[in-house]
Amino acid sequence: MSVTISKTRSSFYRRLYVAWLIDQGIASVPSITAFTGMPRRTAQDTVAALEELDIQCAFEQREGARHQMGEYVIRDWGAIQRDWVSEHIERIAAALGYPVPE
Repeated sequence: MSVTISKTRSSFYRRLYVAWLIDQGIASVPSITAFTGMPRRTAQDTVAALEELDIQCAFEQREGARHQMGEYVIRDWGAIQRDWVSEHIERIAAALGYPVPE
């Protein structure tokens, strides 16, 4: 049975989900899109929108790498409780139709 969620909730959940993925090491737009099947633009926009939740996400270029090769890191979860997201990630992923890493 599929549950329909509002655009507001799906947007919020997508941001939590992407922040959690980054925190788990799925931390580049190509790896997020490969893991989730999410369109590249959606992944990029979601990473950029993390700041709207006061989640501090920074891009770290790999040493010696060229052309923006690197990964994102979550420096601060702001008002979001990282542990709550971890405890509820299966429900969040299911609501969005995305997988959860093992």
